[in-house]
Amino acid sequence: MTTPPSTARPSATRPSSTPPSSTAPRPAPWVRTRLRAAPLGTLLGAALAFVAVLLAAALPRAQDRGADQALRSFLERSAAGNTSLQVTAPSPDTGQSAQALDATLEKLLGPTGSSFRVDPAKTVHGARTTKRQPLMNPELSRPSGLPPSMNLLHVREAEAHVKLAEGTWPGSTPTAPTQAAPGEAAPLQVALSQKAAATLGARVGSVLTSESRVEGTPSVEVVGLYAVLDETDDFWRDNLGCLARACEHFYNESLAWDVDALVGTGDLDRMAGWSRTAEDFWQLPVDVGRLRADRLDATRKDIASYIAGPTAATLARETGRPRLHTTSWLPERFEEARARTQAAAPLAAIGPAGVGGVAFVVLCLAGALAADRRDAELRLLLARGGSRAAIVGRLLGEGAVTVLPAAAAATALAVLLLPTPRLAPTLLSAAAVALLALLAFPVRAAVLLTPARPAGRWRRPVAELLVLLATVAAVVEVRRRGVAPPGSDLDPLLIAAPLLLALCGGLLLARLQPVITGLLARAAGRGSGLVGFLGLARAARGSGATGRTGPSVLPMIALLVAITTGGFGAAVLQSVDSSRLGVARLTVGGDAAISAYGKSPLPAGLAKAAGELPGVGTSVPLWIDHDSSLRGTTVRSSQVTVVVADPAAYAELSRVLGCGSFDPALLATTGASAADAPVPALFSASLAGQAVRGGTYTVQPGDGGELKVRVAGTIDCTPAHPARDAATVVLPTGVATNLMGGADRPNRWLGVGDIDGDQLRALVRSKLPAPSGTPAPAPAPIPGSGSVAGPAALDEPYPVSTSAEAVTALGSDPLQRSAQRLFWASMAAAAGFALLAVLLTLMRAVPERAALLARLRTMGLRRRQGVALILAETLPQTLAATLGGALVAAAAVALLGPAIDLSTLVGAHVPNGVRLTAGPVLTQALGLAALVAAAVFVEAATSGRRQITNELRAGDQR
Repeated sequence: MTTPPSTARPSATRPSSTPPSSTAPRPAPWVRTRLRAAPLGTLLGAALAFVAVLLAAALPRAQDRGADQALRSFLERSAAGNTSLQVTAPSPDTGQSAQALDATLEKLLGPTGSSFRVDPAKTVHGARTTKRQPLMNPELSRPSGLPPSMNLLHVREAEAHVKLAEGTWPGSTPTAPTQAAPGEAAPLQVALSQKAAATLGARVGSVLTSESRVEGTPSVEVVGLYAVLDETDDFWRDNLGCLARACEHFYNESLAWDVDALVGTGDLDRMAGWSRTAEDFWQLPVDVGRLRADRLDATRKDIASYIAGPTAATLARETGRPRLHTTSWLPERFEEARARTQAAAPLAAIGPAGVGGVAFVVLCLAGALAADRRDAELRLLLARGGSRAAIVGRLLGEGAVTVLPAAAAATALAVLLLPTPRLAPTLLSAAAVALLALLAFPVRAAVLLTPARPAGRWRRPVAELLVLLATVAAVVEVRRRGVAPPGSDLDPLLIAAPLLLALCGGLLLARLQPVITGLLARAAGRGSGLVGFLGLARAARGSGATGRTGPSVLPMIALLVAITTGGFGAAVLQSVDSSRLGVARLTVGGDAAISAYGKSPLPAGLAKAAGELPGVGTSVPLWIDHDSSLRGTTVRSSQVTVVVADPAAYAELSRVLGCGSFDPALLATTGASAADAPVPALFSASLAGQAVRGGTYTVQPGDGGELKVRVAGTIDCTPAHPARDAATVVLPTGVATNLMGGADRPNRWLGVGDIDGDQLRALVRSKLPAPSGTPAPAPAPIPGSGSVAGPAALDEPYPVSTSAEAVTALGSDPLQRSAQRLFWASMAAAAGFALLAVLLTLMRAVPERAALLARLRTMGLRRRQGVALILAETLPQTLAATLGGALVAAAAVALLGPAIDLSTLVGAHVPNGVRLTAGPVLTQALGLAALVAAAVFVEAATSGRRQITNELRAGDQR
């Protein structure tokens, strides 16, 4: 039985020996003390967090800016009417007024402003007649004997876009009935453009009458002429008819004029009498500059509701116009823009995914290295009574002081440098990376401080098996559905397939690299040198201060992810460039082409001189006739395109372009052949299906004559007319040239090689014949009609086109440029993070390596041998990661490449996906390997001597 200890009654007063004013010493703040103890490490940790968060916050904003710019550029390149809401309604029978039109416009603008906005200053509204009426005045111009036709419009604020040149504006009050003869309606006062009046032969004071089909049809009186200030203004291009000038109207081969005239507000209520029907219209141009790609779906729904939905029903009720009708091409344009964005999404996502994976590995590596460096300190705190929760909490406090301010500054800088309306993705991405940077060290410390448990030999194989299964599932899904399936958004699992492949490669390499390096170390041990054996042996077992293998797999995975994503993305861009060049070559017919209009021949000597220009490798003058016909097939007669060219040169051109390659011997003709013997010909696949094998057919050129031909071979494509379904017949020069009229003088020239377009155009200009021998110019325009001859007919009688110019035109899409810029910026960041991972690994091994080199220095190791030892220890892992990354990148291209549609990135439809070529993959792998090797060499050369000196002075205290 124990006796409870006696408890003393506490004294009511303090002992007199303790001064009342004295206080116990306060302990130094933990966070401040630890940060002051390692200022360099604190700054480096803050810098790493700042850079990582800055990239995480900037990437989604850069993607948003690129997507918005691409969307707006795509819509701006559309016609003006394709980005407007066209609202129409029948004009009221009575009570039509300008005020009613303006009031309806205000109600129509009411539902806008949420997901899309209409600029009120750019709206065009008014009223117009719905059917043009022929003008019966005999004095008006009739080029083909047909009378001109006229429509009447009242356009609000049209006066602000024109200048009155003669006469007055139509009045704002109704025309007085006394101006008309008894029993006739007063003429409507209108204003015509000067160009339209000059074309028609009308003037101020002309009274224009129409065919009186119904009693009371008014005539119109021209009271004023105006000049348009800017005909390129969208105001005139947006479905306003022929207000700026007279328009040509062809009835078969007959020409007639169409004109429109402006009616004032005074005659607005009587305007419908001109064609018996009239309609009010409101053209609402959507402000393309305010549209956002991330809100495209919401904008499309609002536009659809405005066209035919709840908004349309509400507007019909509020405006009092039950037959209000709205049309627009915007839903179709939005669908096209969405499809383009989805097609370009893989390349736009590969770069950010790669840099995200490498940054994740680097942050985990930094946390692991920091925990290993402070392992002894943390275990000492635990041994002295500290709890794991308290230690981890203090480590979180240390990280919060450095990481959170750096993350906040990086996020603010990204928002400032890349202004975009959407902020949520930026904050989420920055918060995720900041949280990872904050928790990496404390979580690793908590794992180190956890009591050791019996190692489960099954854990690592099971984890690797799960990674392998996820990779196989992602690859199979990509091959089955594609990276961006049509009509759906990009699946993160699908774009993560290259990263999963890189992770699998890293795990496999982590198992193979120590074994292979150990074998190399044994081989080096048989020699007389020590440096190679010692370096390879340390590389094989890993280095760590605690004697166990350190986290060497992380820098290897970082290098593999960077090389794999970089090689895969570079292969995508290489395939885009090669496909774009192939499309451009097929479009042009080679690397350069000279064409003549119609069947006019090229100037004499031009084709020969073009073939002698510097850089021309293959020169092919040929004759093309698109109006020929082929008789004798199963369909009796077919319209075909006939190409007459030298077989050898044309076969070389087809081989280079990859379009219908053939053996030129198929078209060989012998001089001993009979005059009526059929000429060998190449038929396109569509024609070959209609021909009988061994049969004889007749080719009839458009200019007359005929030629017997036989099928010598089949081609699916030909450079002169590359359409796959085109009906084409290729004939050799010689017999075909002699028997077909005009075929002896080429009307087109195609060349392959490094050809300068400006030099070729200068040659064409120098070969132009005298003015009397030039091709017949286009008909002169009729004065005042606004009809002009084609610019090519006047400025370039023999147009020159090059594949380089076609490639530039195909690559001018902002969507393509934005995806490429984002990818290369991401790859630069990924390379930087991969390099940082290697340097962090080197810094971790600094103490042990310095001690080893110091001991070896006392045994006679020279400085150069010390640098070689460091390189032998660190470079095997870099070389293994380079080789493994190149192989994994090649595997990613081979497995995932066929599932990627490159049409949007190319700028034209291409059937094939990403092709595997060694150049892009090796460039990325060797470039990153050289960068890492150079950094390792510099670190070894600059820091090795100082570390050894310090170690020799201080002695080995480990």
